[in-house]
Amino acid sequence: MSDWDFLHEMHDRGYNAEDIADAAGSGAAPWEWEYIDREWAEAQLKNEAEEDASSVKPIQSREGFPFSILKQTEIFQDLVDCAARHLENTGRYLQVWGELGEIYAEIKFGLRRHATHAPGSDGTIDGKRVEVKTISPEKTSDRVLVKSQGDFEQLLIVRIDREFQFRGKLLDRSELGGGAGKFLHGRL
Repeated sequence: MSDWDFLHEMHDRGYNAEDIADAAGSGAAPWEWEYIDREWAEAQLKNEAEEDASSVKPIQSREGFPFSILKQTEIFQDLVDCAARHLENTGRYLQVWGELGEIYAEIKFGLRRHATHAPGSDGTIDGKRVEVKTISPEKTSDRVLVKSQGDFEQLLIVRIDREFQFRGKLLDRSELGGGAGKFLHGRL
C-alpha cells in the first residue's frame, strides 16, 4: 500500500477537496492529526511572518514529489483518457508510456523523481534508488531489460494493458537475472 492511499480513503469517506488537499500537503490523514499537539505547533510558528496564499510561490520541485498529488492524479487520469481517445480516433497508440509509468509510480508507489535526464535511476522510493520500466500495450512479453551499469537498487516494472489498466511490481536488484552481462532482466 502506498503512503498516499489515505487520500483515496478520504474521498471515499466523503471528505471535501479542501480537506484532501490539506492532507496531501501535510502527508497525514485527518485521523492522524490528533497526535500533533496544537500548542506545540503554534509555538513553533510564533515568530514566523504570515503570508497570504497569493504570495506563496512554489520552488522548482517539492523534493521530487509533485506540488499536488491530487492534481497529479487528475493529470494522470486525463493523460490515460487522452491516450485511449487517440487510439480510438486513429487506431494508433500515443507514445507516452514512460511518462505514464513514472506518474503511476509517483501516485501508487510514492516515487520521488530525480531531475529530468538524471543518470542511473528515475527516482527514489523509501530512500532506495529506483529505475522504472514501463511495458506498453503493444508488447506481448512481461519481461524488461535494464542496463546493468545503472545506479539503482530496485526496479519498478509497470504494465499497461490494452484497456489502459495499470499494475506494477517492485523488485530488488538482487532478484533480477543476467547479473554478469550488459543487461539485467526482470519479469512482472
